Amino acid sequence: MPGELVFIGLGLNDEKDLSLRGLETIREANTIFAELYTNLMPTFSLSRLERLSKKTISVVSRRDLEEKSGDKILDAAKKGKTVLLVPGDPLIATTHVDLRIRAEKQGVKTQIVHGASIISAVIGLSGLQNYKFGRSVTIPFPSEFSSVETPYTVVMENMRRGLHTLCFLDIRAEDQRYMTIQQGLEVLLEIEKRKRKHVITPGTLAVGIARAGSSHPIVKARFVTELMNCEFGPPPHSLVFPGRLHFVEAEALVTFAEAPESVTELVR
Repeated sequence: MPGELVFIGLGLNDEKDLSLRGLETIREANTIFAELYTNLMPTFSLSRLERLSKKTISVVSRRDLEEKSGDKILDAAKKGKTVLLVPGDPLIATTHVDLRIRAEKQGVKTQIVHGASIISAVIGLSGLQNYKFGRSVTIPFPSEFSSVETPYTVVMENMRRGLHTLCFLDIRAEDQRYMTIQQGLEVLLEIEKRKRKHVITPGTLAVGIARAGSSHPIVKARFVTELMNCEFGPPPHSLVFPGRLHFVEAEALVTFAEAPESVTELVR
């Protein structure tokens, strides 16, 4: 009989973010894999999780999941209960949706054990209202071979509708490269120089969030010029561009993110 593949979210910061249900499932599993390239968990320890779960955990690479289509995971799942541990909430990354589809098509039952997501964490930390967020987008590291303007376009379209934009910042775990808030702003300002649509200007309000899910996250709301000079410490970082603000959202940014009092003038 085909086995089972369970996708388990690890949360945002370390192995203590794992839910009790997730831990119980790991202990019941025959084979456990973990991918650690889709997000950075600042204080996560694989060895501590192995001691906690009393299981051996094999780390899989981006190549294993994307170029090799997760074949080693599917092969294990056909033989017994198999777990794939994923930072954050496990089905946010499209790679894992594809793996789940392949598993089901091959007769392997799948389950999801959800974990804390950067999406809900950013919303909670900033005080912005979840139903006012539009499409999210990733800001990639600039490349000499291409110029990606999608992040700029997404922010512009959301702003026109009065919606907030959550920007994920590029992660190249294999190269130990993690985009910072300042680098993300530099990418968008460079696109602004070319497009000149006044979407990301020195006077645009933005919110920078560092190490969401940790005991001491940093949340700062400033106009772009000031935010560029703020110290956020080590990654992971995220960036939000607020759209039309409700008065409670403006008050939350002032209270939680040390936004200038002038943001109350943006309420409409």
